[in-house]
Amino acid sequence: MGRAATLSAFFIVPRHVLGGKGYTAPSDMITLGFIGNGKQGLGLQKSFLNTGEAQIVAACDVYAAKTKNFTDKANAFYAGKAGKVKYKSCSSYADFREVLSRKDIDAVVIATPDFWHAVLGVKAAEAGKDIYCEKPLTLTIKEGRALVNAVHKHKRAFQTGSMQR
Repeated sequence: MGRAATLSAFFIVPRHVLGGKGYTAPSDMITLGFIGNGKQGLGLQKSFLNTGEAQIVAACDVYAAKTKNFTDKANAFYAGKAGKVKYKSCSSYADFREVLSRKDIDAVVIATPDFWHAVLGVKAAEAGKDIYCEKPLTLTIKEGRALVNAVHKHKRAFQTGSMQR
């Protein structure tokens, strides 16, 4: 018993001792992909960047200029945080399926026009991603039911944002 207690003492060490001050373990950081990089996506980007608990690693929009603007802002934020001139954390995609196929992404933020929410939410759940989606969530009860069923079937976390409510 004494020997086990002595050995286990080496494993009970505060995280900051191993990683230094301000260290965040990779297991404490949620990696995010953003699908939809327009006005709403940019607002959400700012909110997630400021949490210090999420790393935006992918951005996708059908409009290349929106995706470039989004990734440039994310990469500039991370460059400043790392004390570097350039830092590439966030990659750009034109096809949401490429974002969903990345194994290193824990969750996606869906900030697209409303008619895409259900399809993207179902596909994200099927890909094993947790989901944050803006409101209005779906356009029909059938779409809503399909989304709920996919989230339950694949055991995903789902949250919807509801501004001004």
